[in-house]
Amino acid sequence: MQTRLSAGDAELTINPENGCRIESLRIGGTEVLRQGERYGSFPMVPWCGRTALGRFRDGATEHRLPVNAAPHAIHGTVRNLAWKTVRSSATEAVLTCELGDPWPYKGLVTQVFELAEDALTLRFGVETYADSFPAQAGWHPWFLRNLGHGGQDVRVDFAPAWQEERGEDHIPTGRRIDPLPGPWDDCFGMPGGVDVTLTWPGELELKVTSRSEWVVIYDEQAEAVCVEPQSGPPNGLNTHPRLVTPIDPLEVESVWSWRRP
Repeated sequence: MQTRLSAGDAELTINPENGCRIESLRIGGTEVLRQGERYGSFPMVPWCGRTALGRFRDGATEHRLPVNAAPHAIHGTVRNLAWKTVRSSATEAVLTCELGDPWPYKGLVTQVFELAEDALTLRFGVETYADSFPAQAGWHPWFLRNLGHGGQDVRVDFAPAWQEERGEDHIPTGRRIDPLPGPWDDCFGMPGGVDVTLTWPGELELKVTSRSEWVVIYDEQAEAVCVEPQSGPPNGLNTHPRLVTPIDPLEVESVWSWRRP
């Protein structure tokens, strides 16, 4: 069953059965997310983007993940699972999902949605039940390129400090380079925190922010533009492991705020 939140003229629809995906965000009656079972905005946990060849090491142990974007594993596991609604109100929802096979560790993911008239706050918590493990968390929203009212296509404005150089295999090479012009399927570093502004001229301005310092921008499709704040870069389980321990969960937050002219 869908979970619906509303605040002022903002309406949010979440589908717990479809990976706790945001199916819809309507602002003043206008949909801002691409519609469809694979789209909206989905959670990326316990890794973000591609993990090279579906393999990562935790100490001396090598683990193998399902290769679902050959030859790599992409976007984690929880987007394919049903989530449990812990509580919900008119403006807030809290949902959880158990980590397990094919992820080699047991744990719990909690996602919180808080809707206001001019903002949506998203939070992740990733906990372990026993063993420590490396993990990442982030969001993959598909923002509509055009809002469908005869206006202009969206503009994407941000000022990253660097771009993660992407190899031919779509995995970062480990080099940081000066940001290149788009189109992009690339990860950027923003050490002061993610700050990306989407502007549909004369219609809507929407800002995506996060204390995390990595963001992937994907704008190679005609229908949508993705702005993905995440706790580490693609292949980060191997290159930037962040351990989740019994006393130190992974916590990530992102805020989408908007205003209309």
